[in-house]
Amino acid sequence: MQYSRSMKVPPVLLSIAGYDPSSGAGITADVKTAAAQGCYAVTCITSVTVQSSKGVFEVLPLDGDFVAYTLRVLTEDVDVAAVRVGMLGSAAIASVVASTLKALDLRNVVIDPVLLSSSGTPLLDEPGLQVLREKLLPLADVITPNVNEAAVLAETGEPQISAPWVDILNWLRMTADKLRGMGSRAVLITGGHLAEANDYLSYVQNGAVKEEVFLGTHIQSGATHGTGCAFATSIACQLALGHDLRRAIHAAKEYVRRAIEAAYPVGQGIGPINHMV
Repeated sequence: MQYSRSMKVPPVLLSIAGYDPSSGAGITADVKTAAAQGCYAVTCITSVTVQSSKGVFEVLPLDGDFVAYTLRVLTEDVDVAAVRVGMLGSAAIASVVASTLKALDLRNVVIDPVLLSSSGTPLLDEPGLQVLREKLLPLADVITPNVNEAAVLAETGEPQISAPWVDILNWLRMTADKLRGMGSRAVLITGGHLAEANDYLSYVQNGAVKEEVFLGTHIQSGATHGTGCAFATSIACQLALGHDLRRAIHAAKEYVRRAIEAAYPVGQGIGPINHMV
């Protein structure tokens, strides 16, 4: 086949995450998110799950060598413009992903530290959590934990979600400082679980710590499965498209908002957002 010289090649997103057969989160959701934003997704599955809109029922991490082989084959074939790391499943997988990302020195690495499913099923074991802290966070251009994930990673204890915003802000600053101390260049703590659904960004620029609060509102919806995956993947896509981090976050927040508002009913539990908005 002959390709047109004028044919524009979209930026390639590498999604490293688990497989959700209901397509609300994980690999299949990342493919949709990337396509909706003008990127092309290549994928490396870390774990397979049995799940539906009703929850996660079983998790089976893949073999570490198989994951490493997948990553090597993909990165030898395509120019990866950004990476989204999601569910890892085990310490073995986390170690493989960390060593591969370090060796390849890939750019625009967004790490979404998926620790628990929304239904409460553990998605990373305790040794894997240590690998995440010690080996993966130093490779991240930005990490996107929610409040609970940030508290676990930084070991700061969860804040009172109904506390005044000034108290929450102090906790966010302290927690983000600890996470940046582990090596991440920027920390974005998402606030969907807080009384005021604001996201908090902390990063270093020209040797000084900068911060920004991205205001948000709660949207009453029964279709919020996979919002964290979509948000992190959207940020990675926006970085791949050449936008800076702040603009990427603004665009990702708007994308997720529209995807929730445009959702249609799928399944009998917490349904997926509409990724193709």
